[in-house]
Amino acid sequence: MDRLAAMAVFVQAVDQGSLSAAGRTLGLPLATVSRRLSELEAHIGTRLLTRTTRQLALTDAGHAYLAACRRILDEVGEAEREAAGEYSAPRGELVITAPVVFGRMHVLPLVTDFLRQHPDVHVRLVLGDRSLNLLDEHVDLAVRIGVLPDSSLIAVRVGEVRRVVCASPAYLHARGVPLSPDDLIGHDGVIFDGLPSPLSWVFRIDRAEVAIPIRSRLTVNSANAAIDAAIASLGVTRVLSYQIAEAQRSGALQVVLQEYEPSASPVQLVYARQGRLPVKLRAFIDAVAPALRERMLAP
Repeated sequence: MDRLAAMAVFVQAVDQGSLSAAGRTLGLPLATVSRRLSELEAHIGTRLLTRTTRQLALTDAGHAYLAACRRILDEVGEAEREAAGEYSAPRGELVITAPVVFGRMHVLPLVTDFLRQHPDVHVRLVLGDRSLNLLDEHVDLAVRIGVLPDSSLIAVRVGEVRRVVCASPAYLHARGVPLSPDDLIGHDGVIFDGLPSPLSWVFRIDRAEVAIPIRSRLTVNSANAAIDAAIASLGVTRVLSYQIAEAQRSGALQVVLQEYEPSASPVQLVYARQGRLPVKLRAFIDAVAPALRERMLAP
């Protein structure tokens, strides 16, 4: 039995929640996954998982063994990276994640430039608006927008984004430009439910945060859809400032109520503190952080 391979199967089975999902992640048939787990339990002499038709549950012994497996696999990976030279020159794979629109607009061009400069590095760029767990999903670096809840992560601030209210010039001409947040009560809203409290928008009025209810004509789960509907003059919408940069420059959308906007959200490069920082990751941060700061300052 290859104990390291069996440990990897055990960890993936727990992380993915089922043997079949672990097999898909590892590229192994279900029978192989089941056999390796059985061999591991037989070798240890105790049951690690309780299997039911719907889920896996760790036994008491499984909880303790899982932590040990994670530590051992991390140490083996560290040793392999050092032997492969990842701590002497930038080389190997970098897994980067970023929000969809921000990643397409700002991160992808910088990744392209970085790869031109470092031919021994290859990048897997995961664009998605769900925050991935950096350790469990083996992500080297995440671009995060907003305050970080987990203080164990290292964050490098590169800028900030605003929550902006906007509409098409045609809509504002027909319905009037709102001059205060209270004026929104008489307007049609295009609601993007990816932002906090989508049915009421928070503004800063006389140094206090005030929630204004919004009458929704359309609710969508995509910022792009909300922006398209606002451009089509369906109503006012609230999205993040970088998401409408192109539409604002072209004149398709106009920002209103800027003086009442809530505090801006930080944009940060986030990574986990785990031993020595690989040269590939340090090189990426050193190249991308100042470039992102410049892009965030651009009008």
